[in-house]
Amino acid sequence: MAGYFGVLVSDPWLQNQFTQVELRSLKSSFMAMRRESSGGLKLAELPEKMSRLKHVGENLTEQERASFLQESYQNLDVDVDFELFLRVYLKLQALATERRGSGAKNASAFLKSPTSTLLHTISESEKASYVAHINNYLAEDEFLKKYLPIDPATNDLFEIAKDGVLICKLINVAVPGTIDERAINTKRVLNPWERNENHTLCLNSAKAIGCTVVNIGTQDFIEGRRHLVLGVISQIIKIQLLADLNLKKTPQLVELVDDSKDVEELMSLPPEKILLRWMNFQLRKGGYSRTVTNFSSDVKDAEAYAHLLNVLAPEHSNPSTLTVKDHLERANLVLEHADKMGCKRYLTAKDIVDGSPNLNLAFVAHIFQHRNGLSTQTKQISFLETLPDDAQISREERVFRFWLNSMANSSYIDNVFEDLRNGWILLETLDKVSPGIVNWKIASKPPIKMPFRKVENCNQVVKIGKQLKFSLVNIAGNDIVQGNKKLILAYLWQLMRYNMLQLLKNLRFHSHGKEITDADILEWANSKVRNSGSQSRMDSFKDKSLSDGIFFLELLSAVHPRSVNWSLVTKGLSEEEKKMNATYIISIARKLGCSIFLLPEDIIEVNQKMMLTLTASIMYWTLKQPAEERPCGSSDSETGSILDTSSNSTMDDTASESSIDDNSSN
Repeated sequence: MAGYFGVLVSDPWLQNQFTQVELRSLKSSFMAMRRESSGGLKLAELPEKMSRLKHVGENLTEQERASFLQESYQNLDVDVDFELFLRVYLKLQALATERRGSGAKNASAFLKSPTSTLLHTISESEKASYVAHINNYLAEDEFLKKYLPIDPATNDLFEIAKDGVLICKLINVAVPGTIDERAINTKRVLNPWERNENHTLCLNSAKAIGCTVVNIGTQDFIEGRRHLVLGVISQIIKIQLLADLNLKKTPQLVELVDDSKDVEELMSLPPEKILLRWMNFQLRKGGYSRTVTNFSSDVKDAEAYAHLLNVLAPEHSNPSTLTVKDHLERANLVLEHADKMGCKRYLTAKDIVDGSPNLNLAFVAHIFQHRNGLSTQTKQISFLETLPDDAQISREERVFRFWLNSMANSSYIDNVFEDLRNGWILLETLDKVSPGIVNWKIASKPPIKMPFRKVENCNQVVKIGKQLKFSLVNIAGNDIVQGNKKLILAYLWQLMRYNMLQLLKNLRFHSHGKEITDADILEWANSKVRNSGSQSRMDSFKDKSLSDGIFFLELLSAVHPRSVNWSLVTKGLSEEEKKMNATYIISIARKLGCSIFLLPEDIIEVNQKMMLTLTASIMYWTLKQPAEERPCGSSDSETGSILDTSSNSTMDDTASESSIDDNSSN
């Protein structure tokens, strides 16, 4: 991605302080600040301008930033270039870390994204818990069993993770079928190229199941950077433990609500919130009067746990658990109760008393998986039958949610229809896709109490969409505020598509600065496959012949000849064979370095939106490669001729349709 801005920084020391993703994000912020200052940015302006940056903006006041700069620099009237901007950012980030003090110990927490390059402390309790999880779930894996069980007292976890296989396998435990294991390099001794491929596959797959990996690169795994490796592992395990906390997997959850309106609200909640609601529901049954609002301070005395387990497994209750005064002693009795229930421990008594949010969350999630205490009442389950169950909407929501989360916005999105309603995340994403396009002076940052402020944000979102030539007939800001699913999906598709086309356009040495169209992408793919000697082609992104996956496998083989093992490819005649090919395509593309969020079903059903995103991602990856690393027959002049002769219209309906009406027709 460095080609996006050319050489981002020339100072090797600065290069080593950031990943390319971080540099790109910071460059976008820096350019936006310069534009706001009419092209010139002074040191004195940074305290106010940096308020929107993560860590620095969230953990330091403007006055603290200003005071620090006054102490650090004699002249605040100097012009700021990008490298000076980065040095100031690093100093302020270090100051923010110092101010937070002991808060750094939870840097790898489930409930926080592992995004800071400076917080390097890890929790030994968490490491031991995650090691126990890995030993339990991967013990029978043919490749890994020679390395397991891992000793939690050592750093063996980070050594084993260096070849990428462990985390790939862990992703498949969390969300089965995410990675086609045929794509994992599993030789006993991997060369650097093969190891890098595994890490690329692992990181792109982690993103595709909802992990935040914006500041983590393949080199971090190769070097065994413990806080970053543990941060990814913790998120994967969290996804696995919370997988059943939705109405699709556990319809009995409707017992927590009274009517269909409440069911819809329940469906929009993130898994952690549903877990808390379930816990409080069970606690009320046991006569516990307090409400648990978090997995830290509210459970430190272990009293809530004692009541919860008494409700779920009264046959193992110990009367002294609620009478002992010492919190540590009560926590030990709680864990004994859990053991008798058959719940594996994710924490120690000390972790409960210390209020470790990660491990307490894991503990409660495991209790839910083992024994949720919910009944199946026909009357309540019937609520679900009245709710719309559109698999296509659900899949598209998932794609856009994970794409938005990959953009390193200020908040994690759990549900696009709920979490975008105040407009803020959409504005942040627009500013990343088209730096400087958002007028932040008229935007309101969450929490937003006044409803009209949300409408103002969303009105600006719609206005910018029209500037970018999105098709927004009959869409107003209030439609987003109201959570109109069809219109939100239509907007997000056009935003995602615009981002892809801009990325391709910005590879100027290929496109000569021209607009890239859907037709260009279609012609590029057909040309690649044709030049490789194959007769395959696709007529459009909704060509039903794509369902067998053969065209995309030939495209991947054309752009990287060693990427596809043809002995593993099926003819794609049956549904099962099509699924095998589709899963293989997705894993190979991610292994090369394509950031894609589609599912095998999208290929099998030929979802034209996802066909376009897949093809564009392969094209973008290919064009980013240095010319000397590209396979034969992939010259700049060839690529240039395709783009020169293709239609220069901004929309070609024969290749892709992105109108609102099309959104419901796939």
